[in-house]
Amino acid sequence: MDIDLPRSLAIYVGVWAIETFPAQFAYCFDAYLHPASGAADFSTEAALFQLTLSLVLLAAFIRPARRKFSIVIDDMDSPKIWYCSVAVSFIFLASNILMVPLSYSTLQAGRLFFLFPLLESAALIILIAIYMLFYRSSSLILEHAKLRERSHLLEMQSHQYLTLQEYIRRTAKLRHDLRHSLRLLASLAEIGDLDSIRSHLAEYELRLSENTPVAYCRNAALNALFGYYHEAALSAGIRTDWRIELPQPLTVSELDMASLFGNLMENAIAGCQTLKEDKRYFCLTAQIRHGNSLYVVSTNNFDGNVRKGKTGYRSTRHEGAGTGLASITAVAEKYGGTAHFYNSEKEFFADVVLKI
Repeated sequence: MDIDLPRSLAIYVGVWAIETFPAQFAYCFDAYLHPASGAADFSTEAALFQLTLSLVLLAAFIRPARRKFSIVIDDMDSPKIWYCSVAVSFIFLASNILMVPLSYSTLQAGRLFFLFPLLESAALIILIAIYMLFYRSSSLILEHAKLRERSHLLEMQSHQYLTLQEYIRRTAKLRHDLRHSLRLLASLAEIGDLDSIRSHLAEYELRLSENTPVAYCRNAALNALFGYYHEAALSAGIRTDWRIELPQPLTVSELDMASLFGNLMENAIAGCQTLKEDKRYFCLTAQIRHGNSLYVVSTNNFDGNVRKGKTGYRSTRHEGAGTGLASITAVAEKYGGTAHFYNSEKEFFADVVLKI
């Protein structure tokens, strides 16, 4: 598995916690067969009983684990949530280890022989209920994150729509005034004033092309995303050189592409803003190669200030790891690709490859 430590630890300790319950029931079964024995003399019959219960639990868990929990494992990248899961699982794990009957005679006292399996059954049900609640809560968090991202995309599309409306309104006025320009040009042509004609045509062309909306790709949502960040870059005085080529029709998730490019552009613009306006530049290229791979290369300059930890780059805007780079890496790996980030003294580079 290629997941990080918090998720790996949560799975590992969680499986341990679940599998201690068949062991506890097996001790009860062994105590029934050999009441004078103890946990140190675990019988073959009890071991087979434990194996059978373990296989039953495996059969019960394999379907929801593959179809539901695997989605949470792939998408939930909050270490705090996974460490909380580790803590809960460890409580049940430690409790069961401490409750192992070293001598089966202790289980024969009073009603303990009947209460022990009942308590273990109740604890197992509670632990499964906690895991189901964890899954439900994580699913709601992920769904909320997707809705928030889609809402952000819709806001960008709305902004793009208003920009187009303004452009249509402005060009409509220019088209309306075209007959006046033609009359003026005709008058200037009659007197042979070529310099005035050139000047008038240049001004008209400038006004016509001013703030012309750019089509980066055919996907409306992603085009709005590129338009939004390109406008943000221009407003920040950043020189841009973008060449975008995406598959048509889009063969990967629209939200995944929005997450990848959105994080790339947001981080690059933030990096550029650490310099003076006349020194800022941001290059972005997305190309389809070999028919089935999308190569994305991002280069921007910055002030050279970076924070690195054992696991890679850390955020310079807050404490902890940067979630933007982690999201880019997660999208690349989801589509069988890779993401590499590195920097020189003045530039930051991001190279992303994914299968499309």
